[in-house]
Amino acid sequence: MTAVAARLLAPLLLICATTGCASVSEQAQDSSLAAISTREPSPRPPYPDLAATGACKARPLKSLAPLQTLPPPGRMPPNTAMARIQAQGHLRVGADQNSLRLSYFNPLKPRDDLQGFDAEIAREIARAIFGDKPGSVRFRAISTGQRVSVMVERKVDIVASAFSITCARRRRMHFSDVYHTARQRLLVASNSPVSTLEDLRGRKICSTATSTSGASLEGTGVELYPVRLRSDCLVALQEGDAEAITSDDAILFGLNRQDPQTKIVGPTINCEHWGLAMRLDEPELVRFVNAVLARMRRERRLQGLRARWFDGLPKPQGGRSC
Repeated sequence: MTAVAARLLAPLLLICATTGCASVSEQAQDSSLAAISTREPSPRPPYPDLAATGACKARPLKSLAPLQTLPPPGRMPPNTAMARIQAQGHLRVGADQNSLRLSYFNPLKPRDDLQGFDAEIAREIARAIFGDKPGSVRFRAISTGQRVSVMVERKVDIVASAFSITCARRRRMHFSDVYHTARQRLLVASNSPVSTLEDLRGRKICSTATSTSGASLEGTGVELYPVRLRSDCLVALQEGDAEAITSDDAILFGLNRQDPQTKIVGPTINCEHWGLAMRLDEPELVRFVNAVLARMRRERRLQGLRARWFDGLPKPQGGRSC
């Protein structure tokens, strides 16, 4: 384990020793430890062709129409995905446990499971199915590269993990309506002179393998440093293996809060529209989820969650308008 990884791990071990730690699962604990010990970059991934074609090109963010009326919690219509989820007793949610402000495990609050914006969105969906039943959500810790496979392999019911909607991904799964629009930007050391992507030509930029952030930099003259987990990029930046991290600003915001010796810079590189991912053979669940999101917008609870978890996120100066 590197010196930086050891420094990051020490506070967690101290908290566990003094307060006791309860995690979402053993796999989630393993993923957290992997996040601070993984050092070698993943092989450069074969990025999918993100070019929109056909109907998706015309309306790349289109989702299924929401249900006109939500069924009462605990009374899901028979022979639907919601009834299946109700029968299994909990909603299975794929989430990245290493993303501060989005979905992260707080050892000081073991009863709360995951915390953050994405985790709260998932709980809203579960509440619409089960009401206020305790234990109605079970989070499965996943990496960026596992978001597609856990859905296709039916290991989760929903993926809530800063998942950008693309036409390539829509060929394999349904997405909900957009619940958040993020801006791809850069995170650099606080003393770095870098202010734009052009300053990084010929230099290494870290991103998670298979992410749209890495794909968007093809042909820009930078050298990609792909890793498996988002938090691996922070270690790469701290140890000088990469000169910057590129990702959605909400993700970078969490990394910045983990290491105040960093800063978010640059204009918007790309607009990233997040959706909740669901299986292609369960369209009724998509319509149900869209109805829950629509209700949250009407009641301004979606805006409230953004204000709570992204308060202090610096706005970009120029670049693409989202």
